[in-house]
Amino acid sequence: MLDAKPVEVTLYRWAGAWGPFKVKIPCGECSLTADVIQDTLDTELGGILVKLELRDWLSEWWKPLVKGGWHAPIVMVEGRVISQGAALNRGVLTQAVIEAFAHKNAPTGNHLFGKGTCPHCARAKHYLDNANIEYNYHDVIKNPKDLYEMLARVKPIVGPKTPITVPQIWLDGRYVGGADELGKRVHQTVEPNTDRGRCSISPEKQS
Repeated sequence: MLDAKPVEVTLYRWAGAWGPFKVKIPCGECSLTADVIQDTLDTELGGILVKLELRDWLSEWWKPLVKGGWHAPIVMVEGRVISQGAALNRGVLTQAVIEAFAHKNAPTGNHLFGKGTCPHCARAKHYLDNANIEYNYHDVIKNPKDLYEMLARVKPIVGPKTPITVPQIWLDGRYVGGADELGKRVHQTVEPNTDRGRCSISPEKQS
């Protein structure tokens, strides 16, 4: 996380001045949106590196306008408008930030994305446990953050039209696939290597 690239979030609120015009009445929905953003960063997006900027719309109205933003409050993630003209839906912000973070930062370590009722997820856990491989388990049903990250990372690999199932597995930050693909690796003779979280069943590095 120390080397992670932050996601840029910008809120243009109904404030500022342009020539003789000056905003004197604060925007209630702008204040609500600012509060929603901050609380979402502290909760659902805790641990995700975000750079938040609050800007006065009237003083810089042309900047969001070229991106399609014309009605404050305007919320942008990495220069893309995700909400405008109303108080922000925190789920929309969570998904946009997670997707942007996944695109800017490659995964590291061992990860299994799954759900509690999935027998293939249980099988994948069994493979990893028997191989003495430490991994992070992400429940995509209970945690929207994990669902959005899984989709953002898998879709570019398998294609936008391919249905995404669970489990989805990464070893040493490299994509493996599902339980069957993992099984092909662990059914070989392997020696676990816990040095820095690496393992002997991880995909071969590309030269």
